[in-house]
Amino acid sequence: MSLNTRPLLQVTGLVKRFGGFRALDGLNFHLSAGEILGLVGPNGSGKTTCINVISGLYTPDGGEIIMGDKSIGGLPSHRLVHAGINRTFQIPRPFASMTALQNVEISIAYGGHAQEDLSAHELLAFLELDSHADQPAAELNSAQQKLLDLARALATKPRLLLVDELAAGLNPSELQKIAVKLKELARSGMALLVVEHLMGFIDHVTDRVIVMNAGREIFEGILGDAVRNPRVIEVFLGRDDEK
Repeated sequence: MSLNTRPLLQVTGLVKRFGGFRALDGLNFHLSAGEILGLVGPNGSGKTTCINVISGLYTPDGGEIIMGDKSIGGLPSHRLVHAGINRTFQIPRPFASMTALQNVEISIAYGGHAQEDLSAHELLAFLELDSHADQPAAELNSAQQKLLDLARALATKPRLLLVDELAAGLNPSELQKIAVKLKELARSGMALLVVEHLMGFIDHVTDRVIVMNAGREIFEGILGDAVRNPRVIEVFLGRDDEK
C-alpha cells in the first residue's frame, strides 16, 4: 500500500504516570494514513494505556502527540472525535436498551455528520450486522457487540481508528471477516492502531508492529522480524524488569 510520507500521528516521549508507576515511559512511534500499526507486548506493557491517552481518556504527563500538524495531547475525548480520532474498547459499551441501528445513528449525530451522506444502515451492512439492526444491543452476543462498537466508532468518520483487542473472543471465521474489514478501512486511507494479543491476527492485518515493554518501545518493524529479535524473545519469555 502507498503511505503518505508525512505521518498522520506522531507520538514523541509520551509519559503517563499512576502515582509512582510509569505506565508509559517515553514512548515514541509514528503512524501514517492508510497504515495498520500493531501495538504488542506483555500484559502491563502500556498498550491500552497508550490508546487511552491518545483517545483522551487519560491526560498525558509528558511528551507530545501530534495529529497532522496539531498538538492534541490532553484534549478531551469529544474534541478528539471531532478532530478525527475514535476508538473501540476491550469491553463494548453500547446503549444496551437501544437497537443496534439507534446506537449507530446516535454516533453519527455525535460525530457531527448527521447532515452528511452517512448511512447507519450501510455501516451495519458493512460489518454484517444489518440483520440485527432492530435488535436491542443488550441482546447481541459478545462478538456482535464488538462489531457494533466498531460501527459506532466508524460512524464518526475517523481518520485515525484505535482498535483495542477487537479480535479477543472471536472465532476463526469472525477473525477472518474482521481482518478483511480492517484492511478495507486502511485502503480507504484510514490509519489504524491495533492493540491485540493474538499474534496470528496481528501478523495478518498489520503493516508493521511496535513491541512494548515497561512503557517503552523495544522493537519496530514487521512481526516476522520481531519474533527473531533477541530482546523481544527475552521480554516475552519473562524478564526481571517486566511489568
